[in-house]
Amino acid sequence: MASVDLEDLCLHINNKISTVKKILQLRNIGQDPSLETVLSKIAHESQGLYLLLNKLEWEVQRQETLKNSLKELEISIKDDFTAATHLKENIPLHLPKKTKSGATELKVQSEVAIKSDESLPKKPAKEKKLIKEMALLTIQEFDSIPTYMKNRLTYDQINGFIEELTKAVVGKYKILHQPPKSMSNVVRKLFYRFQEEETKDTKGQYFIVDQDIKEFTNLKIDKRFHGMLNILRHCQRLREVRGKGLVRYTIF
Repeated sequence: MASVDLEDLCLHINNKISTVKKILQLRNIGQDPSLETVLSKIAHESQGLYLLLNKLEWEVQRQETLKNSLKELEISIKDDFTAATHLKENIPLHLPKKTKSGATELKVQSEVAIKSDESLPKKPAKEKKLIKEMALLTIQEFDSIPTYMKNRLTYDQINGFIEELTKAVVGKYKILHQPPKSMSNVVRKLFYRFQEEETKDTKGQYFIVDQDIKEFTNLKIDKRFHGMLNILRHCQRLREVRGKGLVRYTIF
């Protein structure tokens, strides 16, 4: 019995010695100049694998959303089919028919209504103003961003940032497209601030400032925020226009 215990102890000690040797070998490998290229290649491949996993995760989420949409569509089609089947099986034997006099009277009324409409001056239809929104990044654009610029930011995080900036743009220009008379005092103050921030360089363009981001989003204006702005400038989603002590983020 004691012999078996001694053998187990020897085996355990040998395993520990083997592990220590491997650790020392690995530490020496990291200091070996001849293996520097191999280690660099491994680091590069690891980065590529990380990006590939992010793409796969995004694709899985997209497929999950598509699957849910198809389920909802299937339920809707089944409901419509059930309703159509019920109508088909319950068609009444005799449908009411319009009398000739009733049809004539309806025709006369329609002609009178048309003539009266023609006599009234027509108001021009109001043109609906569309608000420009920043386009999301594509996978190809994300891959083209330098690694030092992305740091640890993911594809979804950058596009989420774009969506938050779009909220600020939409919130601001919805107010600017309203008549001031219909606004509350708080909204009217915003309206006049927006107008004061306009310059000749931003005329006809959509832009926001830091105060708009604080007003309409939950984004924090910190180092990470400016890092993402740098990425959007690189991808030509916005540019900065400075003047009057303000930085204006103009949307492309």
